[in-house]
Amino acid sequence: MSVEVTVRHGDNKDAVQRYARERAEALMEEFPRVEHVHVILDEQKLAKECEFVVQGKNHIRIGTKEHSEVMRTAIDEAYSKVEAQLRRLRDKMQDHKPAMKMHEKIKGQ
Repeated sequence: MSVEVTVRHGDNKDAVQRYARERAEALMEEFPRVEHVHVILDEQKLAKECEFVVQGKNHIRIGTKEHSEVMRTAIDEAYSKVEAQLRRLRDKMQDHKPAMKMHEKIKGQ
C-alpha cells in the first residue's frame, strides 16, 4: 500500500502536501481493497487542481479531478468524489450476490 503525491507547475507548501497525503491515507484505511493512491496537485495562474487516481485489487481504477481557487478546497472536493465512487463500488460488489439470491427466491414462488 503506497501513497504518492506529485506537484506540478507550482511551489506548494509542505503543509498542503502533508494534507493531501493524510487524505489519501484516510482512503486506504477506510477501503482495504485500495492498494495505491496517487494525488496530483497542479497549480495554474488562478486555478488550483487536485486529481486522485486510486488503484485497487481486481483491476479497480478510479480517478477524479477537481478545480478550485484554494488548493485545500480542491483536495477536499476531489476526496469526497473519489470516496463516493469507492463507496458505490463497494456497495455494488457486496450487495450483488444477496440481491441475486432474493431474486431467485421471488422467481421460485
